[in-house]
Amino acid sequence: MVNLEDQIRILDFPDLGDERGNLVVVEGGSAIPFEIKRIFYIYGSDDRVVRGKHANLRSEFVMINVSGTSRVKVDNGSQSRIIELNRPRMGLYLKSMVWKEMYDFSADSVLLVLSNEHYDPEEYIRDYEDYLNVVKK
Repeated sequence: MVNLEDQIRILDFPDLGDERGNLVVVEGGSAIPFEIKRIFYIYGSDDRVVRGKHANLRSEFVMINVSGTSRVKVDNGSQSRIIELNRPRMGLYLKSMVWKEMYDFSADSVLLVLSNEHYDPEEYIRDYEDYLNVVKK
């Protein structure tokens, strides 16, 4: 059995700002453990919306709430954990094959997501029971 803590990691990006304000630099291949191929962000959701609800065969992700807060439930089929993303310097790294659900978005939430893969609908597992069948093999 794979330990969930081996599949996720909290990243803490340095603040390079000064008296003019904050500056956070996030570079693929160093601060992010992969080369970035896709960037998307989620905003305009509220505390009743649940996004994600899938796992990916190949894609890895880093999630950063650049504004506001949200929660991410991560699950590997045998363990789960809830992480609150509440600082723009905090990232959540997810390896492939981690089930994810993003929810409890604050009104000002902007959830930035970086990925190592271009979008491919064929690599998504969108049914939790199907996911469990794949990870239990």
